[in-house]
Amino acid sequence: MSGAAYAVRRLGPGDLDLMRGMLDLFGEVFAEPDTYGGAVPDDAYLARLLGKPTFIALVAIAGDNVIGGLAAYELEKFEQARSEIYIYDLAVSAAHRRRGIATALIDFTRHIGAECGAHVVFVQADPGDDPAIALYSKLGQREDVHHFDIAVAARRR
Repeated sequence: MSGAAYAVRRLGPGDLDLMRGMLDLFGEVFAEPDTYGGAVPDDAYLARLLGKPTFIALVAIAGDNVIGGLAAYELEKFEQARSEIYIYDLAVSAAHRRRGIATALIDFTRHIGAECGAHVVFVQADPGDDPAIALYSKLGQREDVHHFDIAVAARRR
């Protein structure tokens, strides 16, 4: 899929440099360079992750530069024989915003969802992230929910 001056593509096991470019982009856009670049997994881990059909990594590329990225997961449901696609992270470089890149990444995800028989694509937005809320409101129906992070238990020895 492509736009005026960029192309959107799904990453596979051989796209380690593009995956690292997406991690760098997320670190820059979210102002969390340590989260996305401080402990990057090794090549084997990233290739294995990119090879899983339930992990979706998309990039928007202009020339050799990653200007947008989306990471999502297909979640298989238990109550019905269907799945949902959860967009975990989505970012576009500040210099390339307002050009339809985020929408193109989401549209590509919607097509992947259709191919795998997903029921819906869903995403969260933080209160105060007005640009994200405006984008997602344009594309889907809003649900107000609460999000809780529950710490994992200590490892048993």
